[in-house]
Amino acid sequence: MPNRLAHESSPYLLQHQNNPVDWYPWGEEALLRSKTEQKPIFLSIGYSACHWCHVMEHESFENPQIAALMNEHFVNIKVDREERPDLDAIYMQAVQMMTRRGGWPMSVFLTPDLQPFYGGTYWPPVGRQGMPGFDQVLAAVNDAWTHRRAQAREQATEITKYLQEVTENEPSANELDVSLLTAAEVSLAKSFDPVHGGFGQAPKFPHPMDLRLLLRLHARNKNPRTLHMVTHTLDKMMRGGIYDHLGGGFARYSVDERWLVPHFEKMLYDNAQLAACYIEASQAAGNAHYMTIAREICEYVLRDMTDKDGAFYSTEDADSEGHEGKFYVWTPAELEAVLGKEQAAFFAAVYDVTPGGNFEHGTSILNLPRTTVEHARELGIKPDLLQAILSESRAKLFATREQRIHPGKDDKVIVAWNGLMIDALALVAIV
Repeated sequence: MPNRLAHESSPYLLQHQNNPVDWYPWGEEALLRSKTEQKPIFLSIGYSACHWCHVMEHESFENPQIAALMNEHFVNIKVDREERPDLDAIYMQAVQMMTRRGGWPMSVFLTPDLQPFYGGTYWPPVGRQGMPGFDQVLAAVNDAWTHRRAQAREQATEITKYLQEVTENEPSANELDVSLLTAAEVSLAKSFDPVHGGFGQAPKFPHPMDLRLLLRLHARNKNPRTLHMVTHTLDKMMRGGIYDHLGGGFARYSVDERWLVPHFEKMLYDNAQLAACYIEASQAAGNAHYMTIAREICEYVLRDMTDKDGAFYSTEDADSEGHEGKFYVWTPAELEAVLGKEQAAFFAAVYDVTPGGNFEHGTSILNLPRTTVEHARELGIKPDLLQAILSESRAKLFATREQRIHPGKDDKVIVAWNGLMIDALALVAIV
């Protein structure tokens, strides 16, 4: 029997409508029950394209025994972070303070006064690899609330006090000057990966706003090192598996340092910012390939992420048919069935599709370990001819891929993200 989430419009909340958990949406009914019964709240925040949100749902929220523990001891609330970024921001700060890490699904326990006293992200259903099981977490939190409630409330008060101090800081009276920009450049240079591009280690996010900042700094200082951080990163990203080489658009982030294996979800706001970033880089570096990537991002959004009335959808899921990335990966046999033996072998060599695979179950994520210029030199043909051959192959493979079961789509329309995409489309059109 469906729970209360069946009456919601959020695709993420609707994904949980058949869980045995007695879920509430955020609202007066749930908050009043918590206060009346003096039960703590279990608040679970995520979004529809979140892979680990799906994993925790299947492992824990669909588990009748775990659901029974949740229903007996807690008032359980589900929140779509894209509908309520305000709640997400507040409680994510609390989780980061408590655990020194964050992410989704976000799992946080609140007093009836909505003060957080314990939290984390994903927990497996039972303990493994040094992680406590969600069943253990539920039992421990319930024990603390039942037998050490004063201590739990004291901890919640301290966390809340800290959050208030963080959010109520007065703005600096100092004037803004260029030293802030140069300090940002120094900081980015320290975390820059000179081998694979990007900033920091795995997992790697694209950081389009940092890259656009560096483009503006390069316009000021003409320092080739500044531009190199941008172009090296954009080159590695557009050749990596984080980019959809058949359909355009970038996944949200890469789990490895070399941009090969993404979490395959695609977010509107990422692609809007990356389209703008690539088009600006094409101007700064005189690189026509960047303009092509920007155009392909826009074509992907207009084709796959646009409502019939013109608004843009929020996200595409990482999973299809219960498997992450299944929609996007290939085997040599699948290539051969579409392209024929000779052309498939050629395409596989360029795009790193091997019998052993570079992903799960012997499948391969399309990526370009070397540039097409390098491949053309090896093959003794002109780069333009190679591009034409590969373009024909990509079109055939895309048409075949369209027949596969597509990942789920969050058709929620978020005004701010639509604003980013409109801005990107205008910028790309102008250039």
